[in-house]
Amino acid sequence: MPWPVVQPEVNIGVVGHVDHGKTTLVQALTGVWTSKHSEELKRGMTIRLGYAEASFGLCKTCKAPDGYVNEPSCNACGSDEEPEFLRRVSFLDAPGHEVLMATMLSGTAVLDGAILVVAANEPFPQPQTREHFVALGIAGINRIVIVQNKVDVVSREAAVSQYNQIREFIKGSWAEGAEIVPVSALHKINIDALIEALERKIPTPKRDSTLDPFMLVIRSFDVNRPGTPYNELKGGVIGGSIVQGVFEVNQEIKILPGLRIEEKGKVSYKPIYTEISSLRFGDQEYKYAKPGGLVAMGTYLDPSITKADSLIGSVVTSAKVDIPVLWKITSTYNLLERVVGSKEMSKVDPIKPKETLLITLGSATSLGVVTRAKHDELEIELKRPLAIWDKKARLVISRQIGGRWRLVGWGQVIA
Repeated sequence: MPWPVVQPEVNIGVVGHVDHGKTTLVQALTGVWTSKHSEELKRGMTIRLGYAEASFGLCKTCKAPDGYVNEPSCNACGSDEEPEFLRRVSFLDAPGHEVLMATMLSGTAVLDGAILVVAANEPFPQPQTREHFVALGIAGINRIVIVQNKVDVVSREAAVSQYNQIREFIKGSWAEGAEIVPVSALHKINIDALIEALERKIPTPKRDSTLDPFMLVIRSFDVNRPGTPYNELKGGVIGGSIVQGVFEVNQEIKILPGLRIEEKGKVSYKPIYTEISSLRFGDQEYKYAKPGGLVAMGTYLDPSITKADSLIGSVVTSAKVDIPVLWKITSTYNLLERVVGSKEMSKVDPIKPKETLLITLGSATSLGVVTRAKHDELEIELKRPLAIWDKKARLVISRQIGGRWRLVGWGQVIA
């Protein structure tokens, strides 16, 4: 008997340095290869945020961790008794390449926990391993499992040595108690132990479905194939995570900051109004969608509005809900001692007026010019307005160093 078809209830990010096996690990957990775009397949790395889902269960006949499975049968004992269904989980595969740090940061906005992937056959820590680790801490994602991948290509001594290095690295940090699970994603070795760790360390958070609904957009696309007849065209699709409240099919929604309009050399944004035509998690359609998991929201929008991730960073809410959309923000800020993501680990200089920064808030990123800088407060004029759905949300500050955007601090919008 198959497991129940339910919405995912938790979002887990898979982060770490490029080529450490994140996408292969997601495939081992879900059966889905998340790098689907032609450029990603050609270059062998994830560029956009990829996602896939898995169901977890527990065989009552087996001892842990052997009984933890991602299918409704147990290969460990071969029992005829179906494993008990535990929950359905969404995985977000975040890019590890340094050029794509802003994309990774936009993903942290929708995560309930994370897997930090470390390759056993490379020196630890790599620059993006360190940068992603710091980013998770800044974003407040403190439920984490560390995966020591590719243990099949190193000796036992080398694996143990790196394990000790990882323990030393997280000692005294927010992740000091994190579990480290050695696996081979390619050969699907120790995946049961990883599922057990995820069940214990990243529980489903409590949600409040009575609040105004908000969804953070991390993908948007046109699902129509070239040459589709006009009368068979489907409306644009937006993908993301509902952070609070509930959305329903046929509900009227508002997308902010909205449609970019350029007139007489001036740029403005106009809210987009539409209705929800469908709500889909994976291959299943639902009449309503609640927090947890990554939802594909079908709309009646012209697909040209949503194609090629053009609405990434938007906030979706009920048509009746008003939230501020700001071109200029005042923010508190804290700077890191050292620049993370580069091998040099140079000291972070103070932020100065007229400096251009990259600001990440939720799933949105915008360039901004500093107009005023005090010791604990910044005023920033943005190149693209930000929809402020949560005044408690942290913004992430990156600065261009050596031709790359480097994470240097964080803050909170106060006006």
